[in-house]
Amino acid sequence: MKLIWRYMRTYSQRIAGSMTIKLLGAVTELMIPYILEHLIDEVVPLGQLGPVVGWGLLMIFTALLTRQLNVWANRVAIDNAHRVSYDVRQALFAKTANLSGAQFDAFGLPSLISRMTSDSYNVQSCVQSLQTMCVRMPMMLLGGIAVTLAMDAALSAILCVIVPILIAVILCVSYYGIPLYRKVQERLDDVVRIMREDITGIRVVKALSKTEYEKTRFGGSSDAMTRSDIKASTIMAIPGPLMQMCLNIGLTLVVWLGAQRVYNGQVKPGVILAFLTYFNMVMQGVMGINRIFIMISKASASANRIGQVLDTEPDQRVLSLQEARQPSGEGFIRFEHVNFSYNASSHNAMAGEEREQCLYDISFTLRRGESLGIIGPTGCGKTTIVNLLMRFYDVTDGGVFVDGRDVRTYEKDELHRKFGVVFQNDMVFFNTLRENIRFGRNLDEADLMRALEDAVAAEYVDSLEEGLDYRADIKGANLSGGQKQRLLISRALAANPEILILDDSSSALDYKTDAALRKAIFEHHRDSTTIMVAQRVSSIQAMTHILVMDNGRCIGYGSHEELIKTCPEYLEIYQAQMGALA
Repeated sequence: MKLIWRYMRTYSQRIAGSMTIKLLGAVTELMIPYILEHLIDEVVPLGQLGPVVGWGLLMIFTALLTRQLNVWANRVAIDNAHRVSYDVRQALFAKTANLSGAQFDAFGLPSLISRMTSDSYNVQSCVQSLQTMCVRMPMMLLGGIAVTLAMDAALSAILCVIVPILIAVILCVSYYGIPLYRKVQERLDDVVRIMREDITGIRVVKALSKTEYEKTRFGGSSDAMTRSDIKASTIMAIPGPLMQMCLNIGLTLVVWLGAQRVYNGQVKPGVILAFLTYFNMVMQGVMGINRIFIMISKASASANRIGQVLDTEPDQRVLSLQEARQPSGEGFIRFEHVNFSYNASSHNAMAGEEREQCLYDISFTLRRGESLGIIGPTGCGKTTIVNLLMRFYDVTDGGVFVDGRDVRTYEKDELHRKFGVVFQNDMVFFNTLRENIRFGRNLDEADLMRALEDAVAAEYVDSLEEGLDYRADIKGANLSGGQKQRLLISRALAANPEILILDDSSSALDYKTDAALRKAIFEHHRDSTTIMVAQRVSSIQAMTHILVMDNGRCIGYGSHEELIKTCPEYLEIYQAQMGALA
């Protein structure tokens, strides 16, 4: 709950205002039964129409005023709750965007999504209820007891016995409820994860006729969440029937004892009518407090999960030049004896997992304007080299240098502005082609058209009736694989980056288009230092240097001609691919 209070403080004046209005509404609501009691016992016996009409109008005015104050307070409370939840979501999104690769892996994408959606909604509901129910319900409880004590202490004794018992039950149940709701949110993470996997891979699921299998897998996860939710809700619902039973018993006792006291002339009939109304108000207050504890239990579990992300300390700080390693030689990009293992990352420290070392003693040097092709089997560490170069992860040993500086000495934005990147399975956003290429950068139309030409994408864009204003669907579902890749390459080329990284970004292109793309890059972006991760020898054979990877190790490094002579594995790949083409 500390997180909720922290964000509510920003709007403390507005929240105090809404709670004050709600308090006034509760006070006027408590006045209505008292006016009724006075009207029946004091005014009606006078036998005069004028006072009866006057007190009746006062009662109507009080009821209308109560309604208006409550409506006003609820509107302000809803607005305040939206403001607080907006701030929480913005902070959570900003924090998520700045998590290191290891930290992002530790939380997991489905969990981060549910924290930003379901958990933030629970926080919003809590903030709203704190301004409304947490004012009105305690006021109904305490105010009702205070007024009934003043009216008739004997009848109030019934309330004074029942209420403490119910509150003790609520507190005890809530103590066990909070951990259960936390478990529900964790189960929701699993549901979101499976749902995301199935929606993303729906074509594979259908192609392999695994729809029923995935339905069973999703159903199992959904059932587990449902069982957790039922367990939590069942325990938190225990006070409900108990309170209803106490309400009925209490009303029966009030009517029976009240009738005796009226018959003996100890109280007037109006007091009994008013007391029954106040008794209902007090019991509503108790039941409302039960709902408050349920809501706080959910919100507390959600706030703790959000706080885990927001309170995560950065595991990648910017080093000073004195603290960082110094390169042992010249070169625009240098890897010096780089080792990398997920065992040293925060992901595995948090998850308690053991993973094999991913890279072993990787070293290479690129001068400005040179190019590097990286080739090797799936899972050999090709993309990991890119991730370390962009400092998504930190090396376990060794050093990575850009422009003579350890990458750990750069601010993230300063480092990443040097890159134009196309990753594997990169994202096409639900927007126009123009905005997908521009991507929030200050690029003019000439930059976009030049990038389209270099990415061999201008022809297909020109064939569209809307041209660059054509709107891509989510993940580019209305574009072919080759069209998406060329669009993504256009985005990488548009800002004329110092370092161009293409990670298996031409796999959907035919050989002719791939060759035209490489020719355009070499001719028009010769000042860019290019790193291309590929499965095809034809895509990288013209590179200045080629790095051959296998099981995280460099098994060959040199030009295409050199590797043909010195690296049997590279020669085998070349012959297999070129022989197939022949």
